[in-house]
Amino acid sequence: MKYTLARLGLFGLVALAVLVAPIDVSVPLKLMIAILVSAGLAFFLLKGLREEASVQAVGMAERRSEKRERLRAALNGDDDEGESATKAD
Repeated sequence: MKYTLARLGLFGLVALAVLVAPIDVSVPLKLMIAILVSAGLAFFLLKGLREEASVQAVGMAERRSEKRERLRAALNGDDDEGESATKAD
């Protein structure tokens, strides 16, 4: 979330600077230039936030994968409680 807000803020600042600049081009072209410039700046300026977001995304994916595997095991009857009950019989 922080990374997304930082990207939007950076785009807003660059767009404002490009729109205010006395360049004789259309507004849509100025906004396209702002998108390109802000993307380039974000690559360097927001490296730490991007890496933090990546670590969080990987952690969430791992937790989802573990939860999915536990659910599959429970549905297949392979969970620990199910195995101990069948071994006792």
